[in-house]
Amino acid sequence: MRWRRVRNPDVIDRRGARSGGAGFPVGRGGAVGGGLGVVGVILFLAIQLLGGGSGSAFDVDTGLGGGGSAPGQPVAIPPSEDPERDLKDFSTYVFTDAQKTWQQTFKSAGQPYENARLVLYRDGVNTACGSASSAVGPFYCPGDQIVYLDLSFYGDLENKLGAGGDFAWAYVIAHEIGHHVQQQLGTSEEVRGLQQDRREDANELSVRLELQADCYAGVWGHTVYEQGDLEKGDVREALRAAGAVGDDRLQRQATGSISPDSFTHGTSEQRRSWFEKGYESGDANACDTFSPDQP
Repeated sequence: MRWRRVRNPDVIDRRGARSGGAGFPVGRGGAVGGGLGVVGVILFLAIQLLGGGSGSAFDVDTGLGGGGSAPGQPVAIPPSEDPERDLKDFSTYVFTDAQKTWQQTFKSAGQPYENARLVLYRDGVNTACGSASSAVGPFYCPGDQIVYLDLSFYGDLENKLGAGGDFAWAYVIAHEIGHHVQQQLGTSEEVRGLQQDRREDANELSVRLELQADCYAGVWGHTVYEQGDLEKGDVREALRAAGAVGDDRLQRQATGSISPDSFTHGTSEQRRSWFEKGYESGDANACDTFSPDQP
């Protein structure tokens, strides 16, 4: 993916600070202690990862109340001393470009759009959703409208989940911004209400929310294509990442079996399919994952 260095005041670099949140990842219903082995971490990350407003397979559960604190002033690392400078700047560009896409989409629809922020942290962080360690993976907290990102996850994505590449990383960020779009539209809040009223459908509703964020990531990918910034293999990287964090693949990898009733983010095929649908259409209206006839 072609990109350039940009400045964005909505990107806050907290990597030079230490957080009391380290070691206590946020989970559904409250803080979850550590103790996961490598396989367990992979399962937790991915089943709660490329997930969005509801867990971190790229996300932390949006059903949490307050309990943390919003990030304070940034603690900058001088560029000449920053081994992650290129990844930081690439992440900033993707975040900025994706936000522009949704600003324009909302403007065209005559709707207001409030920018999300991006916080880069190391080891652990306190948020309006509670405290989280980097083991949670990238996540979005609707309480403070911030995407939280530990850049070390880039290596985990490639080495533990087998989904490396710059556009795979871009997909992760775009997915999280997809959860911000859901927050702006009121979708996340509506789903949480339905989960309270229809507890038997809570997991399925979570899956639909996550798949919609995947589709929104694909919509952004379409705009990158239209800008002429995609390079050969980029879409394949994103599809590989989407497949890598499917509930079925992660459960099989961690336990040797799968339990469809426990899915919260969707199968590998569903994730790939919905990203592709968003990418091919370039239309957020094509991302209605909640219709009864949708797979």
